[in-house]
Amino acid sequence: MHYFYLVFFAFFFQSCRENSDISGPRHPHGIIPAPAFFQPSGEEKSNIRQLKICLPENFGPTGYLQQLSKAVAQLTWTADCSSSNVILVHEDSLLSESYRLAVEKDSVRISYADDRGLQYALTSLIQMAEFGDFPLRMCTIQDRPSFSYRGMHLDVARHFFSVEDVKKYLDFMAFYKFNHFHWHLTDDQGWRIEIKKYPKLTETGAWRKETLVGHYNDEPVRYDGQKYGGFYTQGEIREIVKYAADRNITVVPEIEMPGHALAALASYPELGCSGGPYEVATTWGVFTDVFCPTEATFTFLEGVIDEVVTLFPGKYIHIGGDECPKESWKKSAFCQQLIKSRGLKDVYALQSYFITRMEKYINTKGRQIIGWDEILEGGLAPNATVMSWRGNEGGIEAAMTGHEAIMTPGSHCYFDHYQSEGPEEPLAIGGFTSLEKVYGWNPVPESLNAEQRNFIIGGQANVWTEYIRTYDRVEYMAYARAMAMSEVLWGTNSNYQDFLDRFDIHHLYWQKTGANVAYHLLDLKPQFLSGDGKGVRVKFTAPEGTVINYVINGQEEKKAKPGEEIVIDRSVNYTFQAKRGERTGRKISFNFDLHLGTQAIIQIDPPPSSKYFGNGPASLVNGVNGRNDSYSGVEWLGFEGTDAVITLDFQKNVTLNQVLLRFFKAEGQWIYLPPLIELYTSPDGVSFSKYTSISNIGAYEKIGDILFNLGGANTRFLKIHAHNYGVIPDGRQGAGHRAWLFIDEIAVR
Repeated sequence: MHYFYLVFFAFFFQSCRENSDISGPRHPHGIIPAPAFFQPSGEEKSNIRQLKICLPENFGPTGYLQQLSKAVAQLTWTADCSSSNVILVHEDSLLSESYRLAVEKDSVRISYADDRGLQYALTSLIQMAEFGDFPLRMCTIQDRPSFSYRGMHLDVARHFFSVEDVKKYLDFMAFYKFNHFHWHLTDDQGWRIEIKKYPKLTETGAWRKETLVGHYNDEPVRYDGQKYGGFYTQGEIREIVKYAADRNITVVPEIEMPGHALAALASYPELGCSGGPYEVATTWGVFTDVFCPTEATFTFLEGVIDEVVTLFPGKYIHIGGDECPKESWKKSAFCQQLIKSRGLKDVYALQSYFITRMEKYINTKGRQIIGWDEILEGGLAPNATVMSWRGNEGGIEAAMTGHEAIMTPGSHCYFDHYQSEGPEEPLAIGGFTSLEKVYGWNPVPESLNAEQRNFIIGGQANVWTEYIRTYDRVEYMAYARAMAMSEVLWGTNSNYQDFLDRFDIHHLYWQKTGANVAYHLLDLKPQFLSGDGKGVRVKFTAPEGTVINYVINGQEEKKAKPGEEIVIDRSVNYTFQAKRGERTGRKISFNFDLHLGTQAIIQIDPPPSSKYFGNGPASLVNGVNGRNDSYSGVEWLGFEGTDAVITLDFQKNVTLNQVLLRFFKAEGQWIYLPPLIELYTSPDGVSFSKYTSISNIGAYEKIGDILFNLGGANTRFLKIHAHNYGVIPDGRQGAGHRAWLFIDEIAVR
């Protein structure tokens, strides 16, 4: 049984707030993630002005918590537990990870279920002392997480991070009560874990001769010409695993198979179907060379697993399973014979055979596998846990068949996406995932029934590092959104405005520590209103107390409130900026072009994907062009595997001379230009006649500006039918999936 001693001394000189470097309004508790239940005892504050804490010797996180509390002026630690103000805190009746905390007039009383519950209680107390209303407000907290798996992921294969960097990441995770660290250790661009049986994995596989400069979609591609790499020794891995365990975090190693294996194949070419030669990848993406399912390959992977399980004592081994092209298997006489001899249907069933065989071996080591949702293809291994990243579908399918699932859809959980539309944002892979979007996510799909929902054991935020070379960039891309994610996975993400009040204070704390944490609360989020035949309007969402200042054409200054519609009545530049208290947000500017389409009524059928819906149909006729370097944000609409069929009603007959369409091209991200675009006219919106078409779309780098010269067509209705590229061919990223089609402004003159 554990005992926890808290001794409080009332000092009548400076309060916490006077001692703290964090100024500004406080919060009643200041805790992220918010407690499941917080009940203040009125407005009365306690007499507590300093906390002196004594912990049992066998409590694992003692050193971590002492380190954490150094910056908190009113928290000190003592070895003297003989004070009369002693509070017994262990309580067997509480559920795992849970705790109760009561701030009384002269003491704090904590009850906890286990070491994790005690750590979370103390973390909450430290946050209350640092960020909350101090002296502590009298209150009662009852708290436990909604999900057992609360994960953060870090890709160290694309870019390598030091042991100290990984420890910083774990400290951050512990501060926000994450409990699983998914460590992406192997990929095409690097093998980062020492395997003594196979030394070439780190002698060769841990190093690439150079690295891509700029974005994967840039043409022409450029490289830096510098050798890059690194790996963790087994001693360093044990050090990190212990460091995580001391913070009640389980490390989940990922050893990619059967795809994303170039670093391993470069080290041991005999493991591929062609025999090589292979090279550690110097660019990003998906590569056709994968592990060949020979006995030699399975012997190799089993040898790797033998050493991995001695380093990682946790329940799970992640085996990847994603983005495995089948070209080399289709061409391999061995693979085709194996499919025949095993009675397998096709190469997808061969992948299932591969995963199932590795799962059986890993199960003999007392571990379970996790795999990305592609492991569902061809049949799911019997005991596998599915990590659903391509949307919710994989998690839904797993749960409906009685398999545990961890939700991590790219739409909400990929922290390598842009988090702001500002032009000063660092280069990212693409996409747009804002703080608000993360906070509003629900990991449990509504389509599941009550029994099936029990198989959704949690969620995870992923930090892929193709475009994240340094740890301060990891901080910038991950920390802010991870605070929101922590509240999602704790299950208390119900009040975004209250979260923002706490986030503001936490952000100031991280600034004080020197961390590079993104701040986009005052980045204005435009909602364009158009496409209804009433012209263009814009309004902005912003935190309470914000004023929207804007300037028209660099001269005319005006103000608006969040949610207030601003009428755009001329084709000039409008610049907007948010101000809240002493803080101001970044300026955003739009050069509005009020063409004929901005006065039209628009219909889109089928609608764009909910993943890239922007401002809906209004995005196409608001007089504003989207970014040329990214399909993120409110301007670009994405159609997932479907055509874009758009109808404009000008409400009267008009003469059309030109129609300019803008499409995004990023084939490495499954985004293709339309192979055919057709334009139709109609006097009544019922009978349409084909007016013209373009089928030979020219070569474009990123933006396909497609201009139609109509020569004075007279019509009331204009229909644009942009055909989807269709199924992505073999040898390209996303092979076998239908392409995305992205369209921006439809400028009509």
